[in-house]
Amino acid sequence: MNLEDVITGKEITKSYGGFTLDIPELHIPKGFATALIGENGAGKTTLLNILTGLRLDAKGEITYFGKYTGVESDPYVKNAIGYTGSGNYYLPHWTVDQVCDITSLLFDSFDRNKFDKIADAIALDRKGRMGAAKKVSELSDGNKVKLMLCGALARKTDMLIMDEPASPLDPLMRDTLCDLIREYINNGQGERSVFFSTHNVADMESVTDYAMIMEQGRIVEQGFVEELKEKYVLVKGESEDTAKARGVLYSITESSYGFSGVCLSQELDKLAGLNIQTERASLTDICVAVMKAHSRLKLTSGIEI
Repeated sequence: MNLEDVITGKEITKSYGGFTLDIPELHIPKGFATALIGENGAGKTTLLNILTGLRLDAKGEITYFGKYTGVESDPYVKNAIGYTGSGNYYLPHWTVDQVCDITSLLFDSFDRNKFDKIADAIALDRKGRMGAAKKVSELSDGNKVKLMLCGALARKTDMLIMDEPASPLDPLMRDTLCDLIREYINNGQGERSVFFSTHNVADMESVTDYAMIMEQGRIVEQGFVEELKEKYVLVKGESEDTAKARGVLYSITESSYGFSGVCLSQELDKLAGLNIQTERASLTDICVAVMKAHSRLKLTSGIEI
């Protein structure tokens, strides 16, 4: 497959406190939905803030759309990327109408009619008591995400960068978010890309084409989802074989009934002779296994609770 990168990075580093983001190479494929997956504190938001220009104090080289180096280097980059973040993205005293007015001043391609249609379609709660316009500070976390989605999708963009967009959303809206991402990419005829972070893998698995797994500031695994599902396999076995399997499996979960875990497909022959069953691993299975292998989190095995 001959792939282009929508964003390419080299030697991206940022240190603060006891944390260091260290990414020797970054390749986000063009025309796909790429998920940046990792536990809280893995460095996902730091990387997204660097890519969107919200942090300008990192080291490294970043190229956008194959020719632009740096968010600040060309107006096209800022206009071509739609962003939804976390925290106070809009000032709390702004109303939804003021958000639209300011967005239209910042971006020539902003379409207010399209904004209103999207807002109605995803049930953005815009009215408060007595019909007064709600302020950003009065919106729920879920509605704040909806507001950012409306602002980004109402513009002509070639890429969406989204920081944990699914976290505050209810199950129905999470499913709708996946539909919106897929429609955005499909309507771009290979020219649109999405890069989003998440730690709830299952919520976004249906829309993820390419996955990057991040732990402790590093990308420790990546690839197209179907390729990862070929690389790893889910293994289940009996209790008496747990000890033998533990040294082979990438991760293992034990119970009174036996064990289950994720194994590299190329390592399966090392389990020959054991009474095991193999299944196709889900992206969630793979991500949890890889994160366990690289996490600072101390697992509870052996701890009396």
